[in-house]
Amino acid sequence: MLERLKGRRFLVIGRVGMDLTPTPPGTRTRAAREMMVSMGGSSANIAAGLVKLGCSASLVTCVSDDAVGWYCEDQLDAYGIDRRHVRRVQGEERTSLALVEARVEEHQSVIYRNNAADFRMDVADVEAVDYAGFDAVITAGTVFAAEPSRAAAFRAFELAREAGLPVIFDVDYRPYSWPSPQVASEVLSRAGDMSDVIVGNDEEFGFMAGGIDNGFAHARVLSKAAELVVYKMGHKGAVTFAGGEELRTGIYEVDALKPTGAGDSFMAGLIAGFAEGRPLREAVLRGSACASIVVAKPGCAPAMPDPAELKAFLDTHSGPTQG
Repeated sequence: MLERLKGRRFLVIGRVGMDLTPTPPGTRTRAAREMMVSMGGSSANIAAGLVKLGCSASLVTCVSDDAVGWYCEDQLDAYGIDRRHVRRVQGEERTSLALVEARVEEHQSVIYRNNAADFRMDVADVEAVDYAGFDAVITAGTVFAAEPSRAAAFRAFELAREAGLPVIFDVDYRPYSWPSPQVASEVLSRAGDMSDVIVGNDEEFGFMAGGIDNGFAHARVLSKAAELVVYKMGHKGAVTFAGGEELRTGIYEVDALKPTGAGDSFMAGLIAGFAEGRPLREAVLRGSACASIVVAKPGCAPAMPDPAELKAFLDTHSGPTQG
């Protein structure tokens, strides 16, 4: 089904938010006098990365009908992300806000998700989409953390499969969004069982398997049904399961400015690589390169590379570490 990605039209489901980053880089939030403002949210970041790399992306989510929600709408427009399926909600729900430090040592990311507007996405929102107009559906795990968003996301998976679209799932487990670890494990495992491509880190697969030591084996089991499973291990690289093979790849070492945004950028680079028809190893390494580029800059969506920036990075870097 990965051949379908060459159409480069992606439906991305999940949140968009506002990020505030203390400036200059290295400043702690507690000492901040000025802030850099940018678009955030896992799904919106992935969509931005895809568009920057020459694909098209449409976002499905809800935002609050207030200044923060309007900011996010304007940012989606600025990045060229289609927002016809972004619905405003009126009430006590609020669009997510994150304070994210551009520092590695004692890094702090404080995310406000109380009564989050994106969890108001419902089945009607995803049923309003014409799936024939896309080549794949992408989402991150946070979309499953609460109702009615959870039911809507599962319905979107069903509609995507009925339309013959690959379902691409970034586990993206965020404990603060879930009512309990038990619910999260059950729901994320169900989402994984419905997906064609599954991307997660060692802790996330371990969580789904009931223990960090069981994560690798669990990823291998999931690869029996999924077309592609990527098991990320931070600075140790990644293992990709595809077609009965296990591909080990390293990372592109950089002086990291922050630890955030790497996963979203990896997903965008990986999927864009497949959309360009690149072989498996090259697509995975392009995802790794995108991740390294983003952690070396402030912000998440603004740090996503375009093709020229990615090429320049690959041309001048000494190459990936051994996986």
